[in-house]
Amino acid sequence: MSLRTQTLFSSLAFLLLLFLAACGGATDGYNGSGATATPTQSNAVTPTSTSGDYTSGTSDAVIKTASATIESKTTTILTDAKGMTLYYFTLDTASKVACMDSCAQKWPPLLFSGSGTPQSSSNLTGQLTTLDANGGKQVVYNGHPLYTYAGDSAAGQTSGQGVGGKWYVATVDLGQNKA
Repeated sequence: MSLRTQTLFSSLAFLLLLFLAACGGATDGYNGSGATATPTQSNAVTPTSTSGDYTSGTSDAVIKTASATIESKTTTILTDAKGMTLYYFTLDTASKVACMDSCAQKWPPLLFSGSGTPQSSSNLTGQLTTLDANGGKQVVYNGHPLYTYAGDSAAGQTSGQGVGGKWYVATVDLGQNKA
């Protein structure tokens, strides 16, 4: 084999390895595309004794709070009624959801099944609304549609924090300006 042929085969093999490495490691940035980041595994969550419930009539969408240590900082996070951590997606807006279809399978949206809009308890100061998306009324906190993460297997886990550089744990001060 000539040097030129060997160089060509080596280059093609290298490119194939790069392609396979990029495809094989993707877990879920959004809709299966984009770069992914390794989620933080050292986050500890402790449910608080006082929880803020968001309810309206017969809704199954209840938001509670829990204390969590995320990136070495203790903060109050939002969870669903089962204690599963709630997340927000940086590509969403208050009026448009970017995580749909296959993305929503990995990041199930928090849906509201009651009539009207969910009401907040006195524990949370943010605004709670809904947005018609993902086959229902998706719960929105301070302009951020909320999701759980299929990679969290138990209440209190925060393994979705930082995934793809676009997914983050929802905190009680999400979307509030800090002076």
